[in-house]
Amino acid sequence: MSYLQQAEQSPDTERMFDTDTKAMGYLPNYTRLFAHSPAAYLAWQQLNGAVKAEMELRRYELVTLAAARALKSSYCGLAHGKVLRDRFFDAPTVAAIASDHGSAGLSAQEVAVVNFAGKVAADANSVTEADVVGLRGHGLDDTDVFRVILAVGARCFFSTVLSASGAEPDPQYNESLDVGLRQALSFGG
Repeated sequence: MSYLQQAEQSPDTERMFDTDTKAMGYLPNYTRLFAHSPAAYLAWQQLNGAVKAEMELRRYELVTLAAARALKSSYCGLAHGKVLRDRFFDAPTVAAIASDHGSAGLSAQEVAVVNFAGKVAADANSVTEADVVGLRGHGLDDTDVFRVILAVGARCFFSTVLSASGAEPDPQYNESLDVGLRQALSFGG
């Protein structure tokens, strides 16, 4: 599951496990990992929930996938690629988005947002005012831009924790995603 030993059971971890098992239909590996710090997991859920609530789901998922790709997070790539496949696109389109989003049939605004999200995740210090001006030219206001930055920042936290801990993607992705899509969404970490 990860490089770390299983955390000791406690009433807090049992609640986490029960809640996530009911929500997902299985116990995700990341939940087991976060059993080492239930308070951090709860804080993450609150932060991510607040970020996600302020964006259209399609944009949130595209931004999250772009960040996962830049961070080489297969776990997050598989999870959010599955949401994109289930809610917005067919599997070949999601695979195209994962490998070459510029020619995957996204709108010009979505391509600009995905480009920006990838840049923020890969090297936030390289972002310039011109990048923000470019997004404004695609119809985003400063609040929209900030929300993209927040979504990427939240993904950087979660993906980094999973990758550094060696958390393996849940085996359920082998059942729910075809081989080609799994390969496209597996970014190496």
